[in-house]
Amino acid sequence: MNRDNFPWDYYSDQPHILKRTLKKELRKDHGFDYLKLIATNLIYFPYLFLKFSLKSVGSILSNDKSKLNNMFDKIEPTKRLESEALAPNKTRLKPSFPNIPSFYGLCVNLDKGKEQFKLVEELGVKSLQIRIFLNDIKNIDSYVEFAKGFGADREILITIIQDREHITDHKLLKKDINTIFQKFQGVANEFMVGNAINRIKWAFVSMEEYLKFYQSIQEVKDKEFPNIKLIGSSVIDFEYHFTIRTLFNNYPIHYDKVASLLYVDRRGSPYSTQMGIFDFKNKIEFLDTIVKSSGKTENSIYITEANWPLSGTAPYAPTSEKECVNETLYNQYMIEYFDIAYKSQKIEKVYWHQLIAKGYGLVDNRDGTIRKTKAFYSFKQLIKDSYVNC
Repeated sequence: MNRDNFPWDYYSDQPHILKRTLKKELRKDHGFDYLKLIATNLIYFPYLFLKFSLKSVGSILSNDKSKLNNMFDKIEPTKRLESEALAPNKTRLKPSFPNIPSFYGLCVNLDKGKEQFKLVEELGVKSLQIRIFLNDIKNIDSYVEFAKGFGADREILITIIQDREHITDHKLLKKDINTIFQKFQGVANEFMVGNAINRIKWAFVSMEEYLKFYQSIQEVKDKEFPNIKLIGSSVIDFEYHFTIRTLFNNYPIHYDKVASLLYVDRRGSPYSTQMGIFDFKNKIEFLDTIVKSSGKTENSIYITEANWPLSGTAPYAPTSEKECVNETLYNQYMIEYFDIAYKSQKIEKVYWHQLIAKGYGLVDNRDGTIRKTKAFYSFKQLIKDSYVNC
């Protein structure tokens, strides 16, 4: 499949949505792969959901306020900012913040420029995520220099972005992965394999393609770079049937950490629910149940992408205006998101996506200048507080 069939949207930093005809063409030879996906979930999903339910849902439905008091340092009513944010008369929990600086991660991009070095230094953020595109392997040295530019004291997670050529040609994949691992020795030790693997516009047609892709990369790692940590399976959104297939299978693979692009922006507040019971906290709890029930992981979870799209930023916002929020709500939701993730005690790191992005970042550069949003300063304060309390 020609890579031109997966054109990049430079406004929202993601591939364009594919036409239905192209999706159909891509899927036509993968019927058995989808049967495996269905069969795996028929076997494991009921068990995993029951296990989650017994652990979590009962306490939530009982609305035990004493447990909420134990979970949070302070409870106070806050002003309702938008009708979607809270039900009438519902109280908001005042966040209390974690004391582990590396918990706060941030996505930075090579194409956003060197001004990110100063911004990262100002924020004091320790954990950074950098994307490397396999179809841009010729510029690997630029990615390495970019990573080095943030200083030796950063914890760098390299995300390996797939394309159809490397998904279908595993000989080429192994060659280029070997190059990436070699180039980043002494710079980065953690590599996330793939991104948004359950979205066909990101080039994987099925979970079987991803599992074979991951297996090839792991073979390079096991043979020549045993100290490197591999992270997967990088499923985006609350679509855990894909996660289940990647964690319950007969492939000889192992995830040093499990990655989830756990967006909740389409529901508004992270306290809002999906399917009746799944607010952000319960989505974490269910993911944790899945991970701990699999024999292919080390029971450690990274959330590698999260944000809210900003109102009035089209065409840069990655969603429609309906899902967008103003900068005040963006700031509030970000703080709540970090607080809920940390308080769950199930998430090792959260990477906010991202530093500079016109439609959803901490910094807006639409007019050619750097404008730091309110969320930028809140993010900075979160990190400052975590260092003070270490």
